[in-house]
Amino acid sequence: MEQLTDQFQNIVKSLLIRHQSILDILSKGQETSARVNRAVVKSVTNCGCHSVNAHKKSIPPDASLADLKDLLDSQLEGKLCDNCRDIIEAELGKQLFYIAALANVLNISLSDVLNLECNKLQTLTIFNLT
Repeated sequence: MEQLTDQFQNIVKSLLIRHQSILDILSKGQETSARVNRAVVKSVTNCGCHSVNAHKKSIPPDASLADLKDLLDSQLEGKLCDNCRDIIEAELGKQLFYIAALANVLNISLSDVLNLECNKLQTLTIFNLT
């Protein structure tokens, strides 16, 4: 995995020409995040391959933190169609591009970030609460 993230980060570094300013990278990161959100929303509102069944979940008073994993869910129903999957994957790819660009301009290794986060999650397990 480390090799793949390093390779991806190096490719981004070699390809980023127009948006090298930290301000450009931050604003493009926000834009790509909004496009991911919009693509997911359109899978519900335009395509209909997904639907949202959102309501307050009833949590028993004696439920433990471990129980929450089974009691709570994404509130999403259905399955992404191939077209929506392709669009969302493409938008996530663009988002990853600008995450790598931000890491590059700040001289941060994505591999290091992923390793740190993985170690934190493994240590804190469900107490991470993210």
